[in-house]
Amino acid sequence: MQAASPDRTTTATPADSARFAFVLHPLTVDYLANHPRFAWTRHLPRRVVETGAAYMPAQYVGTVKGGRSEATGRPIDGLIYALGATPRQMLTRAPEFTYSRLDAAIRDAAGRGARIVGLGAFTKVVGDAGVTVARRAPIPVTTGNSLTIAATLETAKLTAKRLGWPSLAHGRAMVVGATGAIGSVCSRLLASAVRDVVLVSIEPPRLEALKQTILEETPDARVVTDLSTAPWVGECDLIVTATSAFGQRVLDVSQCKPGAVILDVALPPDISEEEAAVRPDVLVVESGEVLIPGPVRFSFDIGLPQGVAYACLAEAALLAMERRFECFTLGRDVAPARVKEIYRLFRKHGFRIAPLRTFGRLLSDELVAEKRALADELRRDPVLLAKVKAEAAAKLAKIPPRAKGVAGITTLKA
Repeated sequence: MQAASPDRTTTATPADSARFAFVLHPLTVDYLANHPRFAWTRHLPRRVVETGAAYMPAQYVGTVKGGRSEATGRPIDGLIYALGATPRQMLTRAPEFTYSRLDAAIRDAAGRGARIVGLGAFTKVVGDAGVTVARRAPIPVTTGNSLTIAATLETAKLTAKRLGWPSLAHGRAMVVGATGAIGSVCSRLLASAVRDVVLVSIEPPRLEALKQTILEETPDARVVTDLSTAPWVGECDLIVTATSAFGQRVLDVSQCKPGAVILDVALPPDISEEEAAVRPDVLVVESGEVLIPGPVRFSFDIGLPQGVAYACLAEAALLAMERRFECFTLGRDVAPARVKEIYRLFRKHGFRIAPLRTFGRLLSDELVAEKRALADELRRDPVLLAKVKAEAAAKLAKIPPRAKGVAGITTLKA
């Protein structure tokens, strides 16, 4: 994350504009050293820096300008706030530690004219997923999970099209972290489209309840539940990872089906580039990245290409554009109707899925062709596939089990 000096003129909102705010935080401790102001921290022990940064107060760090609806022509602008805590620091402390810092950011944003605030990454995972924060806030709060889910499903469709699949319904899908706020609704909506889903979580009662909900909504769906991905990873064409896992390998990429697509919704990501490299026929797509019409300009580096926004940020921007200043998405039980409604607004105002990327690289036609050729070769030759899986497993065994780039807490709920 890198910042320009915040524009102090933002305390005055243009008469025809609607202002939103968004709160983010470093996804790993390395993000802190990338900031010019904190470059000196790279010379200190990472754990010391990570612990100390967690105590930093919320800071106003930048702006989002240039957003304008393609449907109405109405402009929006945004304020960006940053906390210093990494996901691990947030999840190892009582929720109030994060709540109090969010309270301060939201009060400051309201004082600068913001009429709604979005929660980014783990600020919406801590505690009760935004419910307490919203109850204490002077302006509406939204987690962005509705648009994150909608963007993930749209990314799945676009990726399938790029790969030449006839439709999403051509195979089997898996959701890892299926009982979380994002995973549960992804599971329900994917089941209605794919009809054959594997749901993985470490919460058996919630898994069974989710399965029953899906079968009530989509009676002809085939639904399998498991505590582990291992028995099913070689059978799934599409895998969605939406966990808050740390310190474990949430998916054995080495055993994936030839040409499998993994949509990594988690922030920080569940799958590392090093892990993915053991199976070059498998495609890992960064999910939940959105273009806000305008186009927008960020004065603060949020870790994406200029003009590209996380879907959780884009939900707050979209609600401001629609002049829907309300707590649109809160808690861990996101209604599918909310996802469908936000997607309708997404299309109405001219929002779009950002160009597809894999580990920072654009998904070019050449890369797609390369992946398809490798996958086709493995499908035609079972002996070669067995050899590739064995070699990939050996390579993966040399990579320490990690998720989110760090070791620590282990949980599979988003």
